[in-house]
Amino acid sequence: MSTINYSKWDHIEISDDEDDTHPNIDTPSLFRWRHQARLERMEKEKREKEEFEKSRLSHQQKMAEMKKAIAEAETNKTAPEVPKVAESDVPALENLKLEVSELEKQEAEFRKKEEELKKKEKLTPWNIDTICHEGKSKTIINKPKPKEELTEEEKLDRQQNFVKRYKEEIKKFGMMRKYDTSMDYLLEHPHLVCEETANYLVLWCIDLQLEEKELMNQVAHQTIVMQFMLELAKQLDTDPKNCIRAFFSRIKVGEKQYMDAFNDELDAFKDRVKKRAQARIEEAMREHEEEERQKRLGPGGLDPVEVFESLPDKLKECFEKKDIELLQKVILELPKEEAEFYMKRCVDSGLWVPNANEGSEKLGVQESGEQVDEDKEETYDEPGEK
Repeated sequence: MSTINYSKWDHIEISDDEDDTHPNIDTPSLFRWRHQARLERMEKEKREKEEFEKSRLSHQQKMAEMKKAIAEAETNKTAPEVPKVAESDVPALENLKLEVSELEKQEAEFRKKEEELKKKEKLTPWNIDTICHEGKSKTIINKPKPKEELTEEEKLDRQQNFVKRYKEEIKKFGMMRKYDTSMDYLLEHPHLVCEETANYLVLWCIDLQLEEKELMNQVAHQTIVMQFMLELAKQLDTDPKNCIRAFFSRIKVGEKQYMDAFNDELDAFKDRVKKRAQARIEEAMREHEEEERQKRLGPGGLDPVEVFESLPDKLKECFEKKDIELLQKVILELPKEEAEFYMKRCVDSGLWVPNANEGSEKLGVQESGEQVDEDKEETYDEPGEK
């Protein structure tokens, strides 16, 4: 079994580890100068080797061309189909052979030079830049897992289940005020760093704004904290749980550009919450008004308030005074088609109830405030009454 040759380790030049320097000399600077000088020397040796290889390659190409030319000349001279070479071509052939002879001598010099370079390279001490080199390299790219595509129903179910399970933990995070406290809490509960938490915090902010509670401002701040972590995870293409320390480290440094972006987003979010809360209030009012309107609808499906507002002033006066005689007089003064149009709307809305005394349902209408003319057997209500 052959022994290992350790002789190549006998001379190693690592100037960065030397400590035999004069006390008046700046040691770090000296090491930098030595290192720079070594790099320049290595670069010079590299250029010398590259020039040698280039010259040798050119020499070999030239020799191959010469030998080919000689072979072609000799072939033409001896071939029976080709006329003999003229006497004037003989000196040219001899010159080619002389040049090849010179090139062969140069080839010997090139081989000698190559041996010298190899010997010089072998005797050159190793240093910090040459003692190690990469044996082989392998790059592995971790492909992120494909994102799970969920339907709207599945997303809603996931959101509801998550909130049902972690609602109290989310609320506790939403009321925190210090970055250190928030970071420690999320490190203990990393499952909270997700879209479901951010969604719940947004809805909670809207509810707090509807109740006009100051807590909304603090929950809004924590909402933006969560959204910034999720956005950072998207930029880094990693799990949001891996971004907890990275986000809080950056936010605690307080870099102006980053803090400005954070505060701008926070202000914009609060504004969106207030608008959404106001939209909810207006929507609730519209729903309430519609419910009241549905309750007011007359037998023909018309709203008595709307019908009353659409009447001419003279007809309005009749209903306001509850004067049946005046109503009959005004109706007679109107064109027939117009009178029929208004009276039909009054009947459909319940403002005018003809033959109110004939049935229990008609009498029920009377109890709501209508007045009855016994002779006419007709009744009318005040706007909004039935």
